[in-house]
Amino acid sequence: MTLYKDVFANASIAFDLDGTLVDTAPDLVRALNAVILPRGLQPVLVSDVREMVGRGAKAMIRRAHDRQDVALTETEVDALFPAFIESYQSNVAADSIPFPNVRETLDRLAEAGARLSVCTNKPSVLADLLLRELELDGYFERVIGPERTRAKKPAADHVHDALGAGHHRAAMVGDSAPDVDAAKAAGVPSIILSYGYSEKPAGSLGADRLIHEFSDVPETLAEIWRTVSD
Repeated sequence: MTLYKDVFANASIAFDLDGTLVDTAPDLVRALNAVILPRGLQPVLVSDVREMVGRGAKAMIRRAHDRQDVALTETEVDALFPAFIESYQSNVAADSIPFPNVRETLDRLAEAGARLSVCTNKPSVLADLLLRELELDGYFERVIGPERTRAKKPAADHVHDALGAGHHRAAMVGDSAPDVDAAKAAGVPSIILSYGYSEKPAGSLGADRLIHEFSDVPETLAEIWRTVSD
């Protein structure tokens, strides 16, 4: 990464959490099923929940019901939300693991001088807990969940608050439409990981780059920023 220090020094990179840094689907589906099974719904599969995650826990609860043709009011969603949080928080990292090469790549970026943050629609307290449990928290200057910003993804404010001020270059790295849309609104380039949690094909989201391995993030960002500066 020494070659890229001129590119990454004082650059700010915001990362989505679920589906980008960490495979959280097994623990999310456990908590989701704990909420919906007592209501007479069929269990949601891990493969299904990966398409529900990007817009936050309440949206996931709503979509789980929609898939089984059960309508929910906003009041009902709000009433189910605390039970989901309690179930999830009680064992937040039981089966969640960082995706391959996440730690090594974050090390490379930090060594090159990049400032790293998390920009997630996951409740902030859960994001903090998950990162701490997985010993990833030390990489990030800021963890910005929806309660720590004026408007969550796909709003530009969320990305701006995660990136902070004073950087020379910036980017958003994620896996779903809210990440791409928020980056566009914020006026920064975006990279999408094809392995993540997206309700639409990753290649159709309109990101500046689509990659398949987290280890490709540094070289891809360097290419994007050098293209912009040329």
